Amino acid sequence: MSTAREQADGVGAERERAKVIPIGTGRSGGRSGAPKRKHGGGSAAKPGPAAEPVRLHPEAAGIPGPASGPATAAPGPAGAADADRAGPAADGSAAAGPAGAPAAARSAPRGVADAVAGAVGHALAGPAGALAGRVFGKGWEERAAGGLDFLRRRLTGEYEVDEFGFDPELTQKVLLSAVRPLADRYFRLEVRGAENLPTEGGALVVANHSGVLPLDALMTQVAIHDHTATRRHLRMLAADLVFVLPGVNELARKAGHTLACNEDAQRLLEQGEIVGVWPEGFKGIGKPFADRYKLQRFGRGGFVSSALRAGVPIVPCSIVGAEETYPMIGNARTLARILGLPYVPITPTFPWLGPLGAIPLPTKWTIQFGEPIATDDYPAEAADDPMLLFDLTDEVRETIQHTLYQLLVQRRSVFF
Repeated sequence: MSTAREQADGVGAERERAKVIPIGTGRSGGRSGAPKRKHGGGSAAKPGPAAEPVRLHPEAAGIPGPASGPATAAPGPAGAADADRAGPAADGSAAAGPAGAPAAARSAPRGVADAVAGAVGHALAGPAGALAGRVFGKGWEERAAGGLDFLRRRLTGEYEVDEFGFDPELTQKVLLSAVRPLADRYFRLEVRGAENLPTEGGALVVANHSGVLPLDALMTQVAIHDHTATRRHLRMLAADLVFVLPGVNELARKAGHTLACNEDAQRLLEQGEIVGVWPEGFKGIGKPFADRYKLQRFGRGGFVSSALRAGVPIVPCSIVGAEETYPMIGNARTLARILGLPYVPITPTFPWLGPLGAIPLPTKWTIQFGEPIATDDYPAEAADDPMLLFDLTDEVRETIQHTLYQLLVQRRSVFF
């Protein structure tokens, strides 16, 4: 029979064996305030529990690095680029990353992506490649290689997003590429005054809003990107309805858009972005066809306040052609209240033709950017002067309205 002391020693030893210390959760050496990165639908990636986060070298990813500052590793397998290159540990065991996972497990998606790219490349090297050359013409190899490289980066997480969820690579190569045929071939968009857009630094683009659906905002985004020398991205200020619609919310965030509030607008302007605002809101896109090209009220001048505080120019933007895409001849107000929508339009084709009624009419579009209105000459307290805000707001509105009348006089036909 064991003594009480022996029993106590046995219990103590059993407790020591039962202690489990999670890997990478030690209290010393960690950085609790490590920056978080956003991917996908805006969810923040958890920082690695190791002492220092892994840094992703652009050379390892096969893409150019950011303009300034080191890029933190993308979450998951792609963030283990340096650990993977380090190879096995000195004692022959598998290398472990910040989370204690073997390097082989962390690099699995990268290996799958490379295998898929290799298989596609091998297939295109045979008869399929000759057929693709006849179908897609010259340069198809470079386009195919670029597409495979883009797919690899998406699968492995080697892409950048900012604090608003903006994904410039996805926006440029997927979203804008999908909208551009609609602008160039269907609406035959003509852009004037693009030289009034700054090639760098912040600017606030203020435009009229119309057309039942906000297609004019998408066309303005394409126009600014394709007609500025530096291929600038428009960061739109959207209504709250955009961010509660499933699917639309995620796409809007990835395209760089944010909720229409003065704080976000000022932050983007101070960061040197081109910000777009449509002050008419739902009153503009939901107005009846009889009131086409008649600007609604521009609100209380919040956009002017943001421009004054950031000291950036205001660029008036006039859009002709959007009013006739969905001629709104009625509004089902009762149904709109039931659905919680600002309006339910009735047009000559909707709802009578069902889904076909959602196809916009092929009108001819013109977007003209006016002379910038400087704000950097005003003192800092000018943003709190209600009379100055009213005067600048009225100046912007009158400039857009006058330009609309000029464009309508010059237009020969709605469709040609």
